[in-house]
Amino acid sequence: MPIKVTENVSWVGKVDWELRTFHGEEYSTHKGSTYNAYLVKDEKTVLIDTVWGPFAKEFVANLAKEIDLKQIDYIIMNHGEPDHSGALPELLRVIPGTPIYCTANAVKSLRGQYHEDWNFQVVKTGDKLNLGSREITFVEAPMLHWPDSMFCYLSGDNILFSNDAFGQHYATEFLFNDLVDQNELYVEAIKYYANILTPFSKLVDKKIKDVLALNLPVAMICPSHGVIWRENPLQIVTQYQQWAGNYQENQVTILYDTMWDGTRKSAEAIVEGIKAADPEVSLKLYNTARADKNDIITEVFRSKGILVGSPTVNRGILSSLAGILEEIKGLGFKNKKAAAFGTYGWSGESVKIISSNLAEAGFEVVNDGLKVLWNPDQDSRESCVGFGREFAKLFK
Repeated sequence: MPIKVTENVSWVGKVDWELRTFHGEEYSTHKGSTYNAYLVKDEKTVLIDTVWGPFAKEFVANLAKEIDLKQIDYIIMNHGEPDHSGALPELLRVIPGTPIYCTANAVKSLRGQYHEDWNFQVVKTGDKLNLGSREITFVEAPMLHWPDSMFCYLSGDNILFSNDAFGQHYATEFLFNDLVDQNELYVEAIKYYANILTPFSKLVDKKIKDVLALNLPVAMICPSHGVIWRENPLQIVTQYQQWAGNYQENQVTILYDTMWDGTRKSAEAIVEGIKAADPEVSLKLYNTARADKNDIITEVFRSKGILVGSPTVNRGILSSLAGILEEIKGLGFKNKKAAAFGTYGWSGESVKIISSNLAEAGFEVVNDGLKVLWNPDQDSRESCVGFGREFAKLFK
């Protein structure tokens, strides 16, 4: 059902309580998500975004209860990804020819996905759409997080519709940031940034500066997923600026996979050494075969250093480690130290392979790593403790 955002703006999206993965199977959504669409009524009426395709018929039916669909004068597509545009075909069967305002790249995206030559109206930064007593200003935001992305700003109500920036995959019965559990909100917001926006951090920082330079008053930020920021809305902008600046906390994360517990025992001994050297550091330990990869990536994002371990298997490393290292490589983390460790019985290539992967991913690899023969004995265990202690000293 529609929810009033202001007197003239309504949320007309969909809360997806059951969603557990996003972007196919790439992103875990433990708390579901929302597909936020907004209806703005003035002398002219504009719909900003739609919802994912599986909910298209429900979306159009509910929208028709809120307004005669033929009274929608314009549609704005801030982004062409199907979770935003999926209901367009269903909607435009009812109101064909309605102008769709979007970037040039969004035209390519929408045509490529739906194979329709709709009434596209290409806009760029600074272009405006007059609604009567209000107007919408468009701001291109390429690679936040697709090349076709943009924001739009509604004067009068002073709302920034920020598309995928400042969002969270977070299903809740409450629409606004001040009404939800603040710890849950922070966890989902940092996970969203770490997994989706990290590769574009330089662009995030630049675009925030561009928007702030416009000196537009911002009463609310309405993203495409999760809650609307109405209480101190710029708090999330400030947080994004911090996250975009090679972010790290006083945390070390240890990632490992293991076959016969030798690498696990090594990891736990390394943790012991780190804690002995720095009792105040926060430590996170993950078996990558059993932990959620997006939760792991979030902790890597938060860390000042990581340690990664695997036994040698077929002259390589275990598949869960190989997979998470490939994910990490694509995210382009900066300003983080790393080292490798692992057990072996015969050839022992795992440490070298992990070190190479970490270097390729942009980490500062601080040593040659630690190799433990077979299941660690007391001497090997002490070597692991010492390895952790020396790693912790790098941050003093």
